[in-house]
Amino acid sequence: MSNSTLIYGKNAVIEALEKGDRQFNKILISSCSRADVKIEQIKTLAQKNGIIFQFVAKEKLNSLIQEGRHQGVIAQLSPIQYIELESFLEKNKDTLAPVVILDGVEDSHNVGAIIRSCVCAGIKGIILPARRGVLINSTVEKTSAGAINHIDIIKTNSLVNTIQKLKENDYWVIASDHHSEQNYYDIDYKDLNFALIMGAEHAGISRSLLKLSDFKVKIPMLTNFNSLNVSNAAAIILFESVRQKFAKYNS
Repeated sequence: MSNSTLIYGKNAVIEALEKGDRQFNKILISSCSRADVKIEQIKTLAQKNGIIFQFVAKEKLNSLIQEGRHQGVIAQLSPIQYIELESFLEKNKDTLAPVVILDGVEDSHNVGAIIRSCVCAGIKGIILPARRGVLINSTVEKTSAGAINHIDIIKTNSLVNTIQKLKENDYWVIASDHHSEQNYYDIDYKDLNFALIMGAEHAGISRSLLKLSDFKVKIPMLTNFNSLNVSNAAAIILFESVRQKFAKYNS
């Protein structure tokens, strides 16, 4: 992660939190830091502003910033402005606005590649969990080749609540699950306001999200080789929806 997306040191993080003009992804605090006044102030300000903070091993902080400079706290910033789900739904209430939900995808390059495919496929929004997975950082920004500036990106503290809200607004939820018996091309995407869930490459989609899904689809393969890279899998499914729409318009 580029240092341009990081603020470190107690005073610098407090100043940024108090100023309130920066988009935070999360704040990392060393698990062995003393609970001093400034650390407590950072925690209080983060809670007040709805910013996630988590305790991590000092080695994690040292891998991002040279030991001694971070003072036990690093804030990860976002290069983009996130949009609230309610604002997204209001903006798109009179049109189809398909979205992609990433559940636990932890590789920044994959997230950037998925965003790039989303924009090319006409997806209107991408939903990222605040805690489990990658948020928008400089690597995602670079890998997306500028696509992050052409799609609404929604950060949520609860994917379960987010999916329930989408379903209340007439979305059909599709989960990419290699255990499914239904193939991805058997879904009629043409006039479907859909939310496609893509899971982490090894863990897959969490059970709670699978239970909320209306459809579970797989990408059939000719061999038993390990599953596709998540960004490749997302592109395959998304561009089936594009193929179907072109077929409809040209028929």
